[in-house]
Amino acid sequence: MTTHSIANAADAWRIVSWYKQRWIIEQLFRSLKNQGLRIEDSQLESAEALIKLVAIATKAACIVIQLVQARNGGGQLPVKCAFTPEEIETLAAINRTMKGRTELQKNPHHPYTLQWAAWIIAKLGGWTGYASHRPPGPITFHNGMARFQIIVAGRALENA
Repeated sequence: MTTHSIANAADAWRIVSWYKQRWIIEQLFRSLKNQGLRIEDSQLESAEALIKLVAIATKAACIVIQLVQARNGGGQLPVKCAFTPEEIETLAAINRTMKGRTELQKNPHHPYTLQWAAWIIAKLGGWTGYASHRPPGPITFHNGMARFQIIVAGRALENA
């Protein structure tokens, strides 16, 4: 049901695509709230501090949603659209350690694409990589990003 006028099938499919985009927005909010970054648990009291927290959290949540979209085959975006050069170096280093014994246990995606990064982050988040298991979701990507950021910070300290 919709309040928009529909004159033909193309109009109907356009409205369906709008609702599909709405689901992505819902996932973003979910990533910000109780099933992700938990910004509602913040004890900040000033509006300015809360605005800064939400801005930082939204950036992190957007990266998670980008990874979810990439997992679904969302085009061949370059990894640099979501990660810094230092983070990309770290992704490459981690990827080299994740090679399994068989082709099915190796990152199947073209290197330095967002899909390639999504596979790595999902593995860090606890995803097994097996086709018989559910695909990684936002929570798995949040967990993977948390581990990834610790690794990036450790590498920065090592290089300092």
